[in-house]
Amino acid sequence: MKFCLIKERKKPADRRVALVPAQARALMDEFPDFKVLIERSEERCIVDEAYTSLGITAVDECTECDVLLGIKEVPEEYLIPDKTYMFFSHTIKKQPYNQKMLRAMAANGITLIDYECLVWPEGGRILGFGRWAGIVGAYNAFLTWGRKMGTFDLKPAYKCEHHEELLSQLKEVILPPIKIALTGEGRVSGGAIDILRYMNIRQVQPNELSKPYNEPVYAVFSNRDIYQRKDGSPWDTKHFYANHNAYEGIFSKHLADIDILINGFYWENDMAALFTKENTRSADFRIKVIADITCDVEGSVPVTMKATTIADPTYGWDRVHQKVTLPYLPDTIDVMAVSTLPAELPASSSEEFGTDLLKHVLPLFKNDQQGILANATILKKGKLTEKYSYLTDYLMGS
Repeated sequence: MKFCLIKERKKPADRRVALVPAQARALMDEFPDFKVLIERSEERCIVDEAYTSLGITAVDECTECDVLLGIKEVPEEYLIPDKTYMFFSHTIKKQPYNQKMLRAMAANGITLIDYECLVWPEGGRILGFGRWAGIVGAYNAFLTWGRKMGTFDLKPAYKCEHHEELLSQLKEVILPPIKIALTGEGRVSGGAIDILRYMNIRQVQPNELSKPYNEPVYAVFSNRDIYQRKDGSPWDTKHFYANHNAYEGIFSKHLADIDILINGFYWENDMAALFTKENTRSADFRIKVIADITCDVEGSVPVTMKATTIADPTYGWDRVHQKVTLPYLPDTIDVMAVSTLPAELPASSSEEFGTDLLKHVLPLFKNDQQGILANATILKKGKLTEKYSYLTDYLMGS
């Protein structure tokens, strides 16, 4: 079986890769009938020569390969018929911007395995860049704060060669006694906490944010800290996931206590937002910087009006006129909503992703007794699999 690490063609180009050279070599050494090739790329974070020096063949096109491994979506015009693709397709929520791509994949008889859908039999995702989104998102929160307050100016994460250089930028940062709210308890939150702990910021409980402090502090908000049952019944996690509409938001009671919001919890359309746009008009609305790692446009953070780019990560929300404006103005809420945060540290995040891909996923092409690959297969030779048949109307264009 031949695998190919494809060139990323979505614009702006993503520099991450599914396997770093040593991992690609290790796969071939462990499974002699597996072969890894790379499609030549000048934009990949690791140069082609680093692969070829380990005996990995570089090609101009991947037509001879069976499984094509990417990171981001593949533009329709570059799809190769009848191949198996693995990447983050961003289609399982019927995202309109990828509808044409999925239709093109179906028309070309392609098999699509989505990284996001690879889960353990007992639950929980196998792969993801969430921790790196949290690391870079938290870093960008402080970069934005420093620029807004005029107190320090961090080097942008994408200009740091690796994780260690990013951390070194934070060593000299001195924060006033601000209060930080971090939403979520998954990988994203874990990455953000790594940054907060590195900066020696003390953790407190959400209900303690109203207290005065003489040092910066942060609180982690779980779903039960953000929502409560409308009927007054006790919190029930299982019930919450099955009945979002039975819950109402309670996060707004903290809006007068928070200086920085780092948003990293999983949100769906039938869940209440953290606050309303109208809330931002209030003199009691204290939040000055929002790092919206989840980047659901007009979703859990209603003033996330658009996804931003690595090159231009922040915009301002005019509280008075209720519209997007320039950042860092006296009365703006400054929103960082980069949708590709892990791509700011492509080498570090690729290495961690590749470790899990090599250990837990690619061997399944030899033996998938638990059906992990099958359960993550959205299209099989151009046809929706039973699990994803709910996408039929989306695939048909309605």
